[in-house]
Amino acid sequence: MTSPDFTRVAAVDLGSNSFHMIIMQQADGRLQVVDKIKESIRMAAGLDSKNHLSAEAMDRAIDCLGRFGQRLRDMPKGSVRIVGTNTLRKAKNSEEFLAKAEEAVGHPIDIISGREEARLIYLGVSHSLEVDSKRRLVMDIGGGSTEFIIGQQFKPQRAESLHMGCVVFSKKFFADGKIDLRSMYKAELAALMELESIEKRYRKMGWDSAIGASGTILAIHEVLTKQGWSKDGITAEGLSKLKKYLIETGHVDKIQLTGLTSDRTSIFPGGVAILAASFQSLKIDRMLVSDGALREGVIYDLLGRIRKEDVRERTVETLEQHYRINKEQADRVEKTALYFLKQANRDWELNLDENARLLRWAARLHEIGIAISYSQYHKHGYYLLSHLDMPGFSRRDQQLLATIVRGHRRKFPHSEMGLLPKKSRSVAEKLCTLLRLSAVLHRSQSEEPLPKIKLTANQNRIKLEFPSGWLDEHPLTFADLEQESEYLKNAGFKLKVQ
Repeated sequence: MTSPDFTRVAAVDLGSNSFHMIIMQQADGRLQVVDKIKESIRMAAGLDSKNHLSAEAMDRAIDCLGRFGQRLRDMPKGSVRIVGTNTLRKAKNSEEFLAKAEEAVGHPIDIISGREEARLIYLGVSHSLEVDSKRRLVMDIGGGSTEFIIGQQFKPQRAESLHMGCVVFSKKFFADGKIDLRSMYKAELAALMELESIEKRYRKMGWDSAIGASGTILAIHEVLTKQGWSKDGITAEGLSKLKKYLIETGHVDKIQLTGLTSDRTSIFPGGVAILAASFQSLKIDRMLVSDGALREGVIYDLLGRIRKEDVRERTVETLEQHYRINKEQADRVEKTALYFLKQANRDWELNLDENARLLRWAARLHEIGIAISYSQYHKHGYYLLSHLDMPGFSRRDQQLLATIVRGHRRKFPHSEMGLLPKKSRSVAEKLCTLLRLSAVLHRSQSEEPLPKIKLTANQNRIKLEFPSGWLDEHPLTFADLEQESEYLKNAGFKLKVQ
């Protein structure tokens, strides 16, 4: 089988304000941009008071993704990564949107957590700067959230995502377009209240330079530079002059600033208020800017996966160490589960590479809940994996992993399975079943290797064939398999053991 061509890779950032697409070509060990598209969608403005995304906002987004899809549809699977951010994290009807959006663009879409967004932003920024050992504070004001990351070289050391963005703040505090001292004060105060949660920790940690990224901060930098209000980046003094100008102007329709594009004018005051509050809270005197941002970070993270340098592997290893998981037992369960997957896949025809990774991670972490208590540890594992900060994992993949771990023993987790997207549910049930069988066979935690077991899968019917006499010599394992047969029966699987 011919290996896919990954010389060309692409990333799409579904931001709360704008959608960005970037396509890059790998040549002579370097990355070159071959195409870039940005469209202003204002997804955050389409959220109602109950966090439902409006039909109009979804239509705008899907139309845009259809256009992006014309450039991306023929690219091989695995060479494109699309990430959704704050608005899609908040939207209660995001699954309805995703089904239509993925069809329009021709590739899967991952909704990522705020901290994962921060990690990827830092990755994009750090690759755009000269490599040195200095500690940096990176800030990115999006449409619905603002990310703050402290790191050195390519490694983030602290990352947070706060619930404030230029679209959300402009909609809330400057809704009618009016800008006055009171509305600016209220917007800054709201930002300062959000910043309270990180202020002391960030200032104590410290940094050598502050770097701003993405549209809002780049726009502010452009405006300050063109007006002559700041030199060598964004300064606190320049921001003060910009705020004074906006208040004196009085309305977004009257703003006339060289360097400010018309599509950003209406959301500009909210972004200025957030940046001004951040300068005040974190005691920033000067901020430089970077062209690198989330979409570039997604590209570099995607290349890591292609080159087998997947940050998700490091995340799983870190969790194994932190929660002191029994590595020998995890190795045994992993080996058998993957052996079963290879046999079952003759009938199930799953994506072997993708699902082998997921099954491997589930096997390695299936006992994580024991760190809380042995009693109901599969449920504790589900809770931990649903809520932990897991760098590299999308929200959907993290929930899928948590559900497989939840279902590896005792009653089948119908309610948790029901929370998964429909197209993920069947895969989760199958992987969960293979993990269950592997865990049952290694329940004794014996170092004695298992015999050669033949697994046959035919739709929802599974047959396990053991060497003659082995089950007679291991009656407890046979009893466990009989009990497992009852559990699987309630899940719609029929297990036959001979």
